[in-house]
Amino acid sequence: MSIRLRLTFWYSALLAVTLFIFSVSIYLFVNYNSYRDAKREIQDQLQNLKITGSLDYFNRLNLDVDSPFANNIYIQVYNFTNGNVGRSENLLRANKQFTVPDPKKPIQEGYVTLKVDQYKFLTYQYPLHLKQNNQLVALLQIGVYTGPIDNYMRNLRTILIFASFVVIAIAFTIGLFLARQALRPIENVIRATRSIENESDLSMRIPRIGPNDELGRLTDTLNGMLGRIETTYNELDEAYKAQRRFVSDASHELRTPLTTIRGNIELLERMWPPALESGIAMDGTNSADDHRMTMTREAMHDIAGEAKRMSNLVNDLLALARADAGYEMEKTVQPLLPLVEDVARRAQLLPRNADWKIGNLSALHNVQVEAHADFLRQLLFIFVENAFKYTPSGYVEMRAVRSQDQAGIIIKDTGIGMNHEEVPHIFERFYRADESRGETSGTGLGLSIAKWIIDEHGGSVEVSTREGEGTTFTVWLPIAFHDRSNEV
Repeated sequence: MSIRLRLTFWYSALLAVTLFIFSVSIYLFVNYNSYRDAKREIQDQLQNLKITGSLDYFNRLNLDVDSPFANNIYIQVYNFTNGNVGRSENLLRANKQFTVPDPKKPIQEGYVTLKVDQYKFLTYQYPLHLKQNNQLVALLQIGVYTGPIDNYMRNLRTILIFASFVVIAIAFTIGLFLARQALRPIENVIRATRSIENESDLSMRIPRIGPNDELGRLTDTLNGMLGRIETTYNELDEAYKAQRRFVSDASHELRTPLTTIRGNIELLERMWPPALESGIAMDGTNSADDHRMTMTREAMHDIAGEAKRMSNLVNDLLALARADAGYEMEKTVQPLLPLVEDVARRAQLLPRNADWKIGNLSALHNVQVEAHADFLRQLLFIFVENAFKYTPSGYVEMRAVRSQDQAGIIIKDTGIGMNHEEVPHIFERFYRADESRGETSGTGLGLSIAKWIIDEHGGSVEVSTREGEGTTFTVWLPIAFHDRSNEV
Protein backbone atom coordinates (compact mmCIF):
# COMPACT_ATOMS: atom_id res chain seq x y z
CA MET A 1 0.00 0.00 0.00
CA SER A 2 1.39 3.39 -1.02
CA ILE A 3 2.15 6.17 1.45
CA ARG A 4 -0.51 8.32 -0.23
CA LEU A 5 -3.19 5.72 0.40
CA ARG A 6 -2.02 5.05 3.96
CA LEU A 7 -2.09 8.75 4.84
CA THR A 8 -5.58 9.08 3.37
CA PHE A 9 -6.81 6.09 5.36
CA TRP A 10 -5.31 7.45 8.57
CA TYR A 11 -6.88 10.87 8.13
CA SER A 12 -10.21 9.33 7.13
CA ALA A 13 -10.16 7.05 10.18
CA LEU A 14 -9.40 10.04 12.43
CA LEU A 15 -12.25 11.99 10.82
CA ALA A 16 -14.60 9.01 11.23
CA VAL A 17 -13.82 8.76 14.95
CA THR A 18 -14.31 12.52 15.35
CA LEU A 19 -17.63 12.44 13.48
CA PHE A 20 -18.79 9.46 15.53
CA ILE A 21 -18.10 11.24 18.82
CA PHE A 22 -19.66 14.46 17.52
CA SER A 23 -22.80 12.67 16.20
CA VAL A 24 -23.29 10.70 19.40
CA SER A 25 -22.93 13.90 21.42
CA ILE A 26 -25.51 15.71 19.29
CA TYR A 27 -27.89 12.77 19.43
CA LEU A 28 -27.67 12.43 23.20
CA PHE A 29 -28.05 16.20 23.70
CA VAL A 30 -31.17 16.44 21.50
CA ASN A 31 -32.61 13.26 23.00
CA TYR A 32 -32.13 14.58 26.53
CA ASN A 33 -33.70 17.96 25.74
CA SER A 34 -36.67 16.49 23.85
CA TYR A 35 -37.64 14.06 26.59
CA ARG A 36 -36.88 16.64 29.27
CA ASP A 37 -39.61 18.91 27.84
CA ALA A 38 -42.06 16.00 27.92
CA LYS A 39 -41.14 15.24 31.51
CA ARG A 40 -41.60 18.89 32.42
CA GLU A 41 -45.15 18.81 31.06
CA ILE A 42 -45.88 15.68 33.08
CA GLN A 43 -44.48 17.24 36.26
CA ASP A 44 -46.57 20.38 35.76
CA GLN A 45 -49.76 18.34 35.42
CA LEU A 46 -48.79 16.19 38.39
CA GLN A 47 -48.39 19.31 40.59
CA ASN A 48 -51.80 20.58 39.45
CA LEU A 49 -53.36 17.25 40.36
CA LYS A 50 -51.82 17.34 43.82
CA ILE A 51 -53.11 20.86 44.32
CA THR A 52 -56.66 20.45 42.98
CA GLY A 53 -57.28 16.94 44.21
CA SER A 54 -57.03 15.09 47.48
CA LEU A 55 -56.67 11.53 48.56
CA ASP A 56 -60.42 11.28 49.15
CA TYR A 57 -61.04 12.47 45.63
CA PHE A 58 -58.71 9.87 44.27
CA ASN A 59 -60.30 7.20 46.43
CA ARG A 60 -63.84 8.09 45.35
CA LEU A 61 -62.66 8.68 41.71
CA ASN A 62 -64.69 11.91 41.45
CA LEU A 63 -61.62 13.76 40.07
CA ASP A 64 -62.24 15.69 36.87
CA VAL A 65 -59.17 14.60 34.84
CA ASP A 66 -59.85 16.72 31.78
CA SER A 67 -60.40 20.31 32.69
CA PRO A 68 -56.94 21.25 33.97
CA PHE A 69 -54.80 19.53 31.34
CA ALA A 70 -53.54 20.04 27.82
CA ASN A 71 -54.67 17.78 25.03
CA ASN A 72 -51.23 16.09 24.80
CA ILE A 73 -51.47 14.82 28.36
CA TYR A 74 -53.12 11.45 28.87
CA ILE A 75 -54.30 10.64 32.42
CA GLN A 76 -55.58 7.43 33.92
CA VAL A 77 -56.57 6.61 37.52
CA TYR A 78 -57.00 2.95 38.35
CA ASN A 79 -58.83 1.98 41.60
CA PHE A 80 -57.45 -1.24 43.01
CA THR A 81 -60.33 -1.59 45.52
CA ASN A 82 -63.13 -1.94 42.98
CA GLY A 83 -61.33 -2.01 39.60
CA ASN A 84 -62.83 1.25 38.35
CA VAL A 85 -60.79 3.20 35.79
CA GLY A 86 -60.90 6.96 35.32
CA ARG A 87 -59.45 8.19 32.03
CA SER A 88 -59.00 11.57 30.45
CA GLU A 89 -61.26 12.41 27.53
CA ASN A 90 -58.50 11.96 24.92
CA LEU A 91 -57.96 8.38 26.18
CA LEU A 92 -61.70 7.77 26.10
CA ARG A 93 -61.95 9.08 22.55
CA ALA A 94 -59.08 6.86 21.46
CA ASN A 95 -60.66 3.97 23.37
CA LYS A 96 -57.25 3.19 24.87
CA GLN A 97 -56.11 2.27 28.34
CA PHE A 98 -52.71 2.22 30.01
CA THR A 99 -51.53 -1.14 31.28
CA VAL A 100 -51.53 -1.40 35.06
CA PRO A 101 -48.83 -3.23 36.98
CA ASP A 102 -49.63 -6.04 39.40
CA PRO A 103 -50.65 -4.47 42.77
CA LYS A 104 -49.23 -7.50 44.61
CA LYS A 105 -45.76 -6.33 43.64
CA PRO A 106 -44.26 -3.09 44.89
CA ILE A 107 -45.05 -0.20 42.55
CA GLN A 108 -42.34 2.44 42.45
CA GLU A 109 -43.09 6.07 41.73
CA GLY A 110 -41.31 7.27 38.60
CA TYR A 111 -41.14 7.28 34.81
CA VAL A 112 -41.84 4.21 32.71
CA THR A 113 -42.33 3.72 28.99
CA LEU A 114 -45.67 2.13 28.15
CA LYS A 115 -46.73 0.85 24.76
CA VAL A 116 -50.41 0.93 23.88
CA ASP A 117 -50.81 -1.04 20.68
CA GLN A 118 -48.14 0.52 18.44
CA TYR A 119 -48.08 3.82 20.32
CA LYS A 120 -45.38 4.66 22.88
CA PHE A 121 -46.03 6.83 25.94
CA LEU A 122 -43.64 8.29 28.47
CA THR A 123 -45.65 7.78 31.65
CA TYR A 124 -45.20 8.87 35.25
CA GLN A 125 -46.71 6.38 37.73
CA TYR A 126 -47.87 7.78 41.10
CA PRO A 127 -49.24 5.20 43.57
CA LEU A 128 -52.00 6.51 45.93
CA HIS A 129 -52.14 5.26 49.54
CA LEU A 130 -54.56 5.81 52.47
CA LYS A 131 -53.10 7.92 55.24
CA GLN A 132 -54.56 5.70 57.98
CA ASN A 133 -52.87 2.42 57.07
CA ASN A 134 -50.82 3.29 53.99
CA GLN A 135 -52.95 0.93 51.92
CA LEU A 136 -52.50 1.12 48.12
CA VAL A 137 -55.87 2.11 46.76
CA ALA A 138 -55.19 3.58 43.33
CA LEU A 139 -52.55 4.33 40.70
CA LEU A 140 -52.29 7.66 38.92
CA GLN A 141 -50.68 7.44 35.46
CA ILE A 142 -49.82 10.62 33.56
CA GLY A 143 -48.45 10.01 30.07
CA VAL A 144 -47.21 11.92 27.06
CA TYR A 145 -47.38 10.46 23.58
CA THR A 146 -43.74 10.33 22.39
CA GLY A 147 -44.39 9.30 18.78
CA PRO A 148 -43.28 12.67 17.32
CA ILE A 149 -40.23 12.72 19.55
CA ASP A 150 -39.34 9.13 18.58
CA ASN A 151 -39.79 9.92 14.89
CA TYR A 152 -37.68 13.03 15.25
CA MET A 153 -34.88 11.12 17.01
CA ARG A 154 -35.06 8.33 14.42
CA ASN A 155 -34.76 10.84 11.59
CA LEU A 156 -31.96 12.63 13.40
CA ARG A 157 -30.09 9.34 13.82
CA THR A 158 -30.51 8.49 10.12
CA ILE A 159 -29.37 11.95 9.05
CA LEU A 160 -26.31 11.82 11.30
CA ILE A 161 -25.27 8.36 10.04
CA PHE A 162 -25.86 9.17 6.38
CA ALA A 163 -24.19 12.57 6.65
CA SER A 164 -21.18 11.02 8.40
CA PHE A 165 -20.69 8.47 5.62
CA VAL A 166 -21.06 11.16 2.95
CA VAL A 167 -18.59 13.44 4.73
CA ILE A 168 -16.09 10.60 5.17
CA ALA A 169 -16.39 9.62 1.49
CA ILE A 170 -15.92 13.22 0.36
CA ALA A 171 -13.05 13.71 2.79
CA PHE A 172 -11.40 10.46 1.59
CA THR A 173 -11.64 11.55 -2.05
CA ILE A 174 -10.38 15.06 -1.39
CA GLY A 175 -7.70 13.73 0.97
CA LEU A 176 -6.50 11.29 -1.69
CA PHE A 177 -6.28 14.11 -4.21
CA LEU A 178 -4.48 16.42 -1.79
CA ALA A 179 -2.09 13.65 -0.73
CA ARG A 180 -1.35 12.95 -4.38
CA GLN A 181 -0.63 16.61 -5.01
CA ALA A 182 1.49 16.89 -1.87
CA LEU A 183 3.49 13.75 -2.71
CA ARG A 184 3.88 14.50 -6.42
CA PRO A 185 7.60 15.30 -5.94
CA ILE A 186 8.04 11.75 -4.59
CA GLU A 187 6.42 10.39 -7.77
CA ASN A 188 8.86 12.49 -9.79
CA VAL A 189 11.74 11.01 -7.80
CA ILE A 190 10.47 7.47 -8.43
CA ARG A 191 10.00 8.06 -12.17
CA ALA A 192 13.43 9.64 -12.49
CA THR A 193 15.18 6.82 -10.64
CA ARG A 194 13.33 4.22 -12.75
CA SER A 195 14.40 6.01 -15.91
CA ILE A 196 17.97 6.05 -14.69
CA GLU A 197 17.75 2.35 -13.82
CA ASN A 198 16.19 1.31 -17.15
CA GLU A 199 18.04 3.67 -19.50
CA SER A 200 21.28 4.14 -17.52
CA ASP A 201 21.01 7.88 -18.17
CA LEU A 202 22.69 9.64 -15.27
CA SER A 203 22.19 13.03 -16.93
CA MET A 204 18.48 12.95 -16.06
CA ARG A 205 17.36 15.25 -13.24
CA ILE A 206 14.25 15.31 -11.09
CA PRO A 207 11.95 18.24 -11.98
CA ARG A 208 11.64 20.80 -9.20
CA ILE A 209 7.96 21.51 -8.44
CA GLY A 210 6.40 23.33 -5.51
CA PRO A 211 7.70 25.46 -2.67
CA ASN A 212 10.99 25.12 -0.87
CA ASP A 213 9.64 22.64 1.66
CA GLU A 214 11.06 19.30 2.83
CA LEU A 215 10.23 17.57 -0.47
CA GLY A 216 11.76 20.44 -2.43
CA ARG A 217 14.98 20.22 -0.44
CA LEU A 218 14.96 16.43 -0.90
CA THR A 219 14.66 16.92 -4.67
CA ASP A 220 17.59 19.36 -4.65
CA THR A 221 19.67 16.93 -2.59
CA LEU A 222 18.93 14.02 -4.93
CA ASN A 223 19.72 16.13 -8.00
CA GLY A 224 23.04 17.12 -6.43
CA MET A 225 23.78 13.49 -5.62
CA LEU A 226 22.93 12.45 -9.21
CA GLY A 227 25.27 15.13 -10.49
CA ARG A 228 28.14 13.84 -8.38
CA ILE A 229 27.37 10.23 -9.37
CA GLU A 230 27.32 11.22 -13.06
CA THR A 231 30.67 12.95 -12.74
CA THR A 232 32.21 9.99 -10.92
CA TYR A 233 30.72 7.51 -13.37
CA ASN A 234 32.02 9.46 -16.37
CA GLU A 235 35.48 9.60 -14.83
CA LEU A 236 35.42 5.85 -14.13
CA ASP A 237 34.08 5.15 -17.61
CA GLU A 238 36.88 7.18 -19.18
CA ALA A 239 39.42 5.37 -17.02
CA TYR A 240 37.90 2.02 -17.97
CA LYS A 241 37.97 2.92 -21.67
CA ALA A 242 41.57 3.99 -21.32
CA GLN A 243 42.36 0.68 -19.61
CA ARG A 244 40.65 -1.26 -22.38
CA ARG A 245 42.53 0.70 -25.01
CA PHE A 246 45.80 0.06 -23.17
CA VAL A 247 45.14 -3.70 -22.94
CA SER A 248 44.13 -3.86 -26.58
CA ASP A 249 47.08 -1.77 -27.78
CA ALA A 250 49.53 -3.62 -25.53
CA SER A 251 48.23 -6.96 -26.76
CA HIS A 252 48.64 -5.89 -30.37
CA GLU A 253 52.12 -4.54 -29.72
CA LEU A 254 53.23 -7.67 -27.83
CA ARG A 255 52.00 -10.11 -30.46
CA THR A 256 54.58 -9.07 -33.05
CA PRO A 257 57.76 -9.49 -30.93
CA LEU A 258 56.42 -12.67 -29.38
CA THR A 259 55.71 -14.13 -32.79
CA THR A 260 59.24 -13.21 -33.88
CA ILE A 261 60.75 -14.77 -30.75
CA ARG A 262 58.78 -17.97 -31.17
CA GLY A 263 59.68 -18.21 -34.85
CA ASN A 264 63.39 -17.75 -34.25
CA ILE A 265 63.45 -20.19 -31.32
CA GLU A 266 61.65 -22.85 -33.35
CA LEU A 267 64.10 -22.28 -36.25
CA LEU A 268 67.11 -22.66 -33.94
CA GLU A 269 65.61 -25.83 -32.40
CA ARG A 270 65.23 -27.33 -35.84
CA MET A 271 68.65 -26.31 -37.18
CA TRP A 272 71.07 -26.29 -34.25
CA PRO A 273 70.76 -29.72 -32.57
CA PRO A 274 71.31 -31.90 -35.68
CA ALA A 275 74.31 -29.88 -36.86
CA LEU A 276 75.74 -29.65 -33.37
CA GLU A 277 75.32 -33.36 -32.70
CA SER A 278 76.86 -34.40 -36.00
CA GLY A 279 79.89 -32.16 -35.36
CA ILE A 280 80.30 -33.64 -31.91
CA ALA A 281 80.15 -37.16 -33.25
CA MET A 282 82.84 -36.44 -35.84
CA ASP A 283 85.23 -34.46 -33.72
CA GLY A 284 84.79 -36.32 -30.45
CA THR A 285 83.94 -33.34 -28.32
CA ASN A 286 84.55 -33.79 -24.61
CA SER A 287 81.91 -34.06 -21.89
CA ALA A 288 82.08 -30.36 -21.01
CA ASP A 289 80.89 -29.51 -24.49
CA ASP A 290 78.13 -32.09 -24.14
CA HIS A 291 77.01 -30.44 -20.92
CA ARG A 292 76.99 -26.96 -22.48
CA MET A 293 75.05 -28.26 -25.46
CA THR A 294 72.47 -29.86 -23.17
CA MET A 295 72.07 -26.67 -21.15
CA THR A 296 71.70 -24.70 -24.38
CA ARG A 297 68.93 -26.98 -25.62
CA GLU A 298 67.12 -26.78 -22.26
CA ALA A 299 67.34 -22.99 -22.28
CA MET A 300 65.96 -22.89 -25.81
CA HIS A 301 63.06 -25.16 -24.77
CA ASP A 302 62.34 -22.96 -21.76
CA ILE A 303 62.39 -19.82 -23.89
CA ALA A 304 60.09 -21.44 -26.45
CA GLY A 305 57.66 -22.60 -23.73
CA GLU A 306 57.53 -19.23 -22.02
CA ALA A 307 57.12 -17.44 -25.37
CA LYS A 308 54.22 -19.75 -26.23
CA ARG A 309 52.60 -19.16 -22.84
CA MET A 310 52.98 -15.40 -23.18
CA SER A 311 51.59 -15.56 -26.70
CA ASN A 312 48.53 -17.44 -25.44
CA LEU A 313 48.08 -14.92 -22.63
CA VAL A 314 48.29 -12.00 -25.06
CA ASN A 315 45.74 -13.65 -27.35
CA ASP A 316 43.40 -14.17 -24.41
CA LEU A 317 43.80 -10.57 -23.27
CA LEU A 318 43.13 -9.39 -26.81
CA ALA A 319 39.94 -11.45 -26.97
CA LEU A 320 38.71 -10.05 -23.65
CA ALA A 321 39.63 -6.53 -24.74
CA ARG A 322 37.44 -7.05 -27.79
CA ALA A 323 34.64 -8.27 -25.54
CA ASP A 324 34.92 -5.23 -23.27
CA ALA A 325 34.97 -2.92 -26.27
CA GLY A 326 31.63 -4.31 -27.44
CA TYR A 327 33.04 -6.25 -30.39
CA GLU A 328 30.22 -7.74 -32.45
CA MET A 329 30.90 -11.05 -34.16
CA GLU A 330 29.91 -11.47 -37.78
CA LYS A 331 27.79 -14.60 -37.63
CA THR A 332 26.35 -16.64 -40.47
CA VAL A 333 23.98 -19.60 -40.59
CA GLN A 334 26.02 -22.78 -41.00
CA PRO A 335 25.78 -26.50 -40.21
CA LEU A 336 26.91 -27.37 -36.71
CA LEU A 337 27.86 -31.03 -37.16
CA PRO A 338 30.90 -30.53 -39.49
CA LEU A 339 32.28 -27.87 -37.17
CA VAL A 340 31.98 -30.10 -34.08
CA GLU A 341 33.47 -33.08 -35.98
CA ASP A 342 36.44 -30.91 -37.01
CA VAL A 343 37.04 -29.94 -33.39
CA ALA A 344 36.74 -33.58 -32.29
CA ARG A 345 39.27 -34.67 -34.95
CA ARG A 346 41.81 -31.98 -34.10
CA ALA A 347 41.39 -32.57 -30.34
CA GLN A 348 43.13 -35.96 -30.78
CA LEU A 349 46.36 -34.08 -31.48
CA LEU A 350 46.30 -32.07 -28.24
CA PRO A 351 48.78 -33.00 -25.49
CA ARG A 352 46.93 -35.17 -22.97
CA ASN A 353 47.14 -38.05 -20.51
CA ALA A 354 43.48 -39.07 -20.69
CA ASP A 355 41.76 -41.03 -23.43
CA TRP A 356 39.74 -39.05 -25.98
CA LYS A 357 36.30 -40.40 -26.82
CA ILE A 358 33.94 -39.11 -29.48
CA GLY A 359 30.41 -40.02 -28.52
CA ASN A 360 27.17 -39.88 -30.47
CA LEU A 361 26.94 -36.65 -32.49
CA SER A 362 23.91 -37.63 -34.57
CA ALA A 363 21.71 -35.17 -32.64
CA LEU A 364 23.43 -32.41 -34.66
CA HIS A 365 22.48 -33.94 -38.01
CA ASN A 366 21.05 -31.24 -40.33
CA VAL A 367 21.14 -28.70 -37.45
CA GLN A 368 22.23 -25.22 -38.43
CA VAL A 369 23.16 -22.40 -36.09
CA GLU A 370 23.93 -18.72 -36.53
CA ALA A 371 27.55 -18.57 -35.45
CA HIS A 372 31.06 -17.33 -36.05
CA ALA A 373 32.92 -20.50 -36.98
CA ASP A 374 36.37 -19.54 -35.63
CA PHE A 375 35.05 -18.33 -32.28
CA LEU A 376 32.82 -21.39 -31.95
CA ARG A 377 35.83 -23.66 -32.54
CA GLN A 378 37.80 -21.65 -29.96
CA LEU A 379 34.90 -22.11 -27.51
CA LEU A 380 34.90 -25.90 -27.88
CA PHE A 381 38.71 -26.13 -27.75
CA ILE A 382 38.69 -24.15 -24.47
CA PHE A 383 36.42 -26.71 -22.82
CA VAL A 384 38.30 -29.68 -24.32
CA GLU A 385 41.75 -28.36 -23.34
CA ASN A 386 40.43 -27.51 -19.89
CA ALA A 387 39.13 -31.07 -19.52
CA PHE A 388 42.48 -32.57 -20.61
CA LYS A 389 44.32 -30.26 -18.20
CA TYR A 390 42.37 -31.45 -15.14
CA THR A 391 42.10 -35.14 -16.10
CA PRO A 392 45.41 -36.86 -15.30
CA SER A 393 43.84 -40.28 -16.04
CA GLY A 394 40.59 -41.69 -17.29
CA TYR A 395 38.89 -40.19 -20.34
CA VAL A 396 37.38 -37.07 -21.85
CA GLU A 397 34.27 -37.49 -24.01
CA MET A 398 32.39 -35.24 -26.43
CA ARG A 399 28.81 -35.97 -27.50
CA ALA A 400 25.70 -34.07 -28.55
CA VAL A 401 22.04 -33.80 -27.53
CA ARG A 402 19.05 -31.78 -28.70
CA SER A 403 16.23 -30.22 -26.70
CA GLN A 404 13.39 -28.54 -28.61
CA ASP A 405 14.95 -25.52 -30.35
CA GLN A 406 18.43 -25.87 -28.82
CA ALA A 407 21.43 -28.05 -29.60
CA GLY A 408 23.70 -29.16 -26.78
CA ILE A 409 27.38 -30.14 -26.96
CA ILE A 410 28.57 -32.09 -23.91
CA ILE A 411 32.23 -32.28 -22.83
CA LYS A 412 32.57 -34.74 -19.97
CA ASP A 413 35.74 -35.70 -18.10
CA THR A 414 36.62 -38.04 -15.25
CA GLY A 415 39.18 -35.68 -13.73
CA ILE A 416 39.61 -34.05 -10.36
CA GLY A 417 36.28 -32.18 -10.45
CA MET A 418 35.41 -29.12 -8.39
CA ASN A 419 33.77 -28.13 -5.16
CA HIS A 420 30.21 -26.88 -5.70
CA GLU A 421 31.07 -23.60 -3.95
CA GLU A 422 33.61 -22.87 -6.70
CA VAL A 423 31.22 -23.31 -9.64
CA PRO A 424 29.69 -19.78 -9.53
CA HIS A 425 33.19 -18.26 -9.88
CA ILE A 426 34.77 -20.37 -12.64
CA PHE A 427 33.77 -17.91 -15.39
CA GLU A 428 35.38 -14.97 -13.58
CA ARG A 429 38.60 -13.60 -15.00
CA PHE A 430 41.85 -14.95 -13.51
CA TYR A 431 39.90 -17.29 -11.23
CA ARG A 432 41.31 -20.78 -10.85
CA ALA A 433 39.53 -23.40 -8.79
CA ASP A 434 41.69 -24.40 -5.81
CA GLU A 435 45.15 -24.38 -7.36
CA SER A 436 46.48 -26.50 -4.50
CA ARG A 437 44.69 -29.58 -5.89
CA GLY A 438 46.99 -29.95 -8.87
CA GLU A 439 50.00 -28.55 -10.66
CA THR A 440 48.09 -27.32 -13.68
CA SER A 441 49.24 -24.24 -15.51
CA GLY A 442 46.94 -21.56 -16.79
CA THR A 443 45.89 -17.95 -16.49
CA GLY A 444 42.22 -18.36 -15.55
CA LEU A 445 41.04 -16.50 -18.66
CA GLY A 446 39.90 -19.39 -20.84
CA LEU A 447 36.46 -19.91 -19.32
CA SER A 448 35.86 -16.14 -19.24
CA ILE A 449 36.46 -16.05 -23.00
CA ALA A 450 34.22 -19.10 -23.44
CA LYS A 451 31.41 -17.39 -21.52
CA TRP A 452 31.74 -14.30 -23.72
CA ILE A 453 31.54 -16.40 -26.90
CA ILE A 454 28.48 -18.25 -25.55
CA ASP A 455 26.73 -14.99 -24.69
CA GLU A 456 27.50 -13.56 -28.13
CA HIS A 457 25.84 -16.61 -29.70
CA GLY A 458 22.75 -16.30 -27.47
CA GLY A 459 23.50 -19.63 -25.78
CA SER A 460 24.01 -20.89 -22.26
CA VAL A 461 26.20 -23.33 -20.37
CA GLU A 462 25.41 -25.89 -17.69
CA VAL A 463 27.99 -27.23 -15.23
CA SER A 464 27.74 -30.50 -13.34
CA THR A 465 30.68 -31.50 -11.16
CA ARG A 466 31.66 -33.57 -8.17
CA GLU A 467 35.01 -33.37 -6.46
CA GLY A 468 37.21 -36.35 -7.33
CA GLU A 469 34.78 -37.69 -9.97
CA GLY A 470 34.96 -35.20 -12.84
CA THR A 471 33.10 -32.33 -14.50
CA THR A 472 30.54 -32.10 -17.29
CA PHE A 473 30.00 -28.91 -19.34
CA THR A 474 26.94 -28.67 -21.60
CA VAL A 475 27.00 -25.83 -24.13
CA TRP A 476 23.53 -24.96 -25.46
CA LEU A 477 23.19 -23.08 -28.75
CA PRO A 478 19.91 -21.88 -30.30
CA ILE A 479 19.02 -23.69 -33.50
CA ALA A 480 18.62 -21.33 -36.43
CA PHE A 481 17.34 -23.95 -38.88
CA HIS A 482 16.68 -27.68 -38.77
CA ASP A 483 16.35 -29.43 -42.11
CA ARG A 484 14.20 -32.59 -41.73
CA SER A 485 13.96 -33.33 -45.44
CA ASN A 486 16.82 -35.86 -45.37
CA GLU A 487 15.83 -37.58 -42.12
CA VAL A 488 14.70 -41.21 -42.29
